[in-house]
Amino acid sequence: MPLPFDEAADAFAPHADLASVLLPYAASGDDGAHDIAHILRVFRNAMRIQATEGGDGRILAAAVLLHDCVSVEKNSPLRSQASRLAAEKAAGILAGLSWRNEDIAAVATAITTHSFTADLAPETVEAKILQDADRLDAIGMIGAARCFYVAGRMGSALYDPFDPMAAHRSLDDKAYAIDHFQTKLFKLADGFQTEAGRSLARKRHDTLVQVRDLLIDEI
Repeated sequence: MPLPFDEAADAFAPHADLASVLLPYAASGDDGAHDIAHILRVFRNAMRIQATEGGDGRILAAAVLLHDCVSVEKNSPLRSQASRLAAEKAAGILAGLSWRNEDIAAVATAITTHSFTADLAPETVEAKILQDADRLDAIGMIGAARCFYVAGRMGSALYDPFDPMAAHRSLDDKAYAIDHFQTKLFKLADGFQTEAGRSLARKRHDTLVQVRDLLIDEI
């Protein structure tokens, strides 16, 4: 049974007080790839990167906590708008909590530019850290697990049984989960914004390649 929000907030130290207020808004829907566990992993990634890269911890923590406050399925035509919709909702939440306009704008900017599908370049330190922290959760072992989870949720097969590596067919990550490694996941490590993020990404990318290779070996 999930912990109550006030107890779960302790995991978000040193921003537990902020988390206790924002966690009720943090995740919507039933997508296990974008749930509270995901948000906590992204938070820990972000705090690890911030320790080297700097930035405003309160702005960053709020952006992490609210970056998925609007849930849009991967196969929805609104998918590319998910980060914008989340930023707008986050701005409304923070305004209701009497945050300063400039701080609300900083959080909204970070959320707007964090998404891969939005294809927007982050400019502030907090925005760069959020994008890196979120993308770290899309590679490595966790990234592989989330990929297969989403594929099952969308009704995709794991792989093409006759051509799993797409040697003689076009890649199709809507039909086969393993194709998503090549169409997107293997590309992520090259796009990290911070040096600390890049260092973490290199190790996770190697893990992701190993997961793919192990799967191919077994089949």
